[in-house]
Amino acid sequence: QLQFVESGGGLVQPGGSLKLSCAASGFTLDYYGGGWFRQAPGKEREGVSYITSGLSRYADSVKGRFTISRDSAKNTMYLQMNGLQPEDTAVYFCAARIRADSSWDDPNAYQYWGQGTQVTVSS
Repeated sequence: QLQFVESGGGLVQPGGSLKLSCAASGFTLDYYGGGWFRQAPGKEREGVSYITSGLSRYADSVKGRFTISRDSAKNTMYLQMNGLQPEDTAVYFCAARIRADSSWDDPNAYQYWGQGTQVTVSS
């Protein structure tokens, strides 16, 4: 069974950091494009970052603050989030897609999704 297990969310003060993890099972993450999305209450799901062999992508709103990575040996993808701000508050989802034939930030292009983890940035 193909699945993701996410962890690492929580409550953090503005300016703080969190690192999200997304462990894959039932498939080899390296063979897929991996993405992080987030969804705030009342808003659409938006692409945060993307990684595949040789390249990564970031939404303008997180460039310079967030870093995506993956560990092949652990079959896990990460999102290091620094300089967090209240507007980063959302449920964060990891996802994987088989083909890179559409925009990386299109959630409809992804076949597999994690369960989501809440990130709250508040003082």
